[in-house]
Amino acid sequence: MNSSSTSLRRRPLWVKVLGAVLGLLVVLWLVLVFFPWDMLRGPINRYVSEQTGRKFEITRHLDVGLGLRQATVKFDGIEFANPSWARDPYLIRAERAEFDIRLWPLISKSIVIPRINLVSPAVGLQMEQDGRRTWAMGKDDSSGGTAPTIGLVQVDGGAVDFLAEHMGVDLHVDFDFDTSKGEMPLSYKIKGRYQKQPLTAEGRTGNVLQLTSVGQPPFPAEIRAIAGQTRLSAKGTVAELTTLDGIDATFDLKGQNLGDLYNLLGVALPQTSPYALSGEIKKRATTWQVVGLKGKLGLSDIGGDMQFEQGQKPPRLSGKLASRVMDMDDLGPLIGLAPTERSANAVEGVKAPTTITQAKRNQGGVGAKVLPTTPLDFERLGAMNADVTYAAAKIQNVRELPLDRGSVHVKLQNSVLSLDPLDLGIASGKLVGSIRIDASQKPADIRGALEIKAMQLNRLIPKAETLRTSFGKLDGRVNLSGRGSSVAEWLGNSSGDVAAITGRGQFSNLLLEFMGLDGAEAIKFLLNGDRNVILRCAAVAFDVDKGVMRGRSLVFDTEDTVFNMTGQASLKDETLDFVVNQQPKDKSILSLRTPLVIGGTFGDPSGGLQIAPLATRGLAALALGAINPLLALAATIETGPGEDADCKDVLARAKQPTAGAAAAGANKAKRQ
Repeated sequence: MNSSSTSLRRRPLWVKVLGAVLGLLVVLWLVLVFFPWDMLRGPINRYVSEQTGRKFEITRHLDVGLGLRQATVKFDGIEFANPSWARDPYLIRAERAEFDIRLWPLISKSIVIPRINLVSPAVGLQMEQDGRRTWAMGKDDSSGGTAPTIGLVQVDGGAVDFLAEHMGVDLHVDFDFDTSKGEMPLSYKIKGRYQKQPLTAEGRTGNVLQLTSVGQPPFPAEIRAIAGQTRLSAKGTVAELTTLDGIDATFDLKGQNLGDLYNLLGVALPQTSPYALSGEIKKRATTWQVVGLKGKLGLSDIGGDMQFEQGQKPPRLSGKLASRVMDMDDLGPLIGLAPTERSANAVEGVKAPTTITQAKRNQGGVGAKVLPTTPLDFERLGAMNADVTYAAAKIQNVRELPLDRGSVHVKLQNSVLSLDPLDLGIASGKLVGSIRIDASQKPADIRGALEIKAMQLNRLIPKAETLRTSFGKLDGRVNLSGRGSSVAEWLGNSSGDVAAITGRGQFSNLLLEFMGLDGAEAIKFLLNGDRNVILRCAAVAFDVDKGVMRGRSLVFDTEDTVFNMTGQASLKDETLDFVVNQQPKDKSILSLRTPLVIGGTFGDPSGGLQIAPLATRGLAALALGAINPLLALAATIETGPGEDADCKDVLARAKQPTAGAAAAGANKAKRQ
């Protein structure tokens, strides 16, 4: 017996067992490496079909490369059917397919596929509202089944269909691979519907689509898309497609109305005129960021930074926005009005929406409602929370309203929207206060508490400057509360207090005499030149009860004439019913002084003279003229019965609403 045999007999038993096991493993490894895997094609087809409840077939050839941690499976021809409820018959069909699969997770029935390579695939994906997905595996997919974790997907052309009717999504994607296109050789075209709007898109990506980002660099992508009237162009990188995580891209976005993005993205933005925006967009986990936003909303410029935290329930929008110049024409859509023609056509490449002129024409023109009647979509206020500030350094195109600047802090919390503080610079003074809309109630509970401070009347009424008028300063307030689904409905149901008061100032005497129908005084000033008279005080104050504005203190007192107005205006019916009584403080001839009547509607007001007093003077002049023509002038002589108004009492009555619905509504408006 030789020494080697003796040595083997002397080795411990565990060494002999370990050697035998290693030898078996080597033999097994050699068997698996050279195993004719194609022999298992039939059994695998039957097994997978049985386990998933749908037909699976490797149509031509099967090969497997085994490693310690994962296997590489190669199919030459593959067909995998969809569940019977799906529109497309196949989940996937491809000329060739190769994928890596992790071995150890299979023990816990988890499927982890780090890489898939498909040649000329046709993929049919579908998702149902109850959670069923065509890519979930298992016989019973009523609860969604087990979806595999997929890393990288490589394709060289093919098509994908995706249907999710409950989300309004039905898309078809065609891929084409061209190595001459550099780092983004895979081009795609998308056509279909997204959020129930027609969608077309095209773009390019790298040849590897990264579904999960663990250990992988971001892949490049670009897109140009049109959904309804919204156009998007973006280019950058994406870390993973399943959650759109790790986005770093630049974008250009155009459309008719920012409010349309609610249906597309789920972000509740305000109604606007056509817009064109650009900036950088980033996504990390569930947080989207827009950095360096710039562009225009209608005729106004806009810039700032925004953040949308999608992971919160509800999601939250925050940011700071600013305009160097804001155009008044762009504010109409915020309160339910269509944009003006200037604003509607301000963005090149965007189809102009219906303008306010066209809307009025459609409503019948003259006699149509002036207050916005379009229902405001308060439902979407429950879709998210928000905290956004906005400031405009300059406001232009203000027409009769001399706005200088403006800022607002917008807060949205649990369906309650507040504009607090709201600060507008008007006529060298300001309008400050808050507006609160509680959309959790139906109709919405709306409250407005605004204060007017030190507005210069000569700027507030610019036409008066042509008459060399110098007014004092105007103070006032608006405290209204009510319910409604539009601005018109809210005002038509509101109660509260509206008032404006001013102290001493100057006013054109020529204008005053024309208002008082004093012919002699008007002729005198036309010949000798106009002069200003002292304005002692003025007050316009209303008690508002369910949309009816009743005059509480309507007085305009000068050293020449005192004007007292009585009557009411209806915010619900948009009607006017006022009588202005003029009482001169001097004697004059050629006076046809008689009360002025203001009536009609907000959209078609009318003015005139009360017939009875004027007719009385006319008949008297006719009778005296029959005796002697010069005596006819006697009927036009004004004896000057007017007396100074008690300005302290006038202003005191203007400062406080009377008790009842008006006072209760005003107090409610101030309790925000």
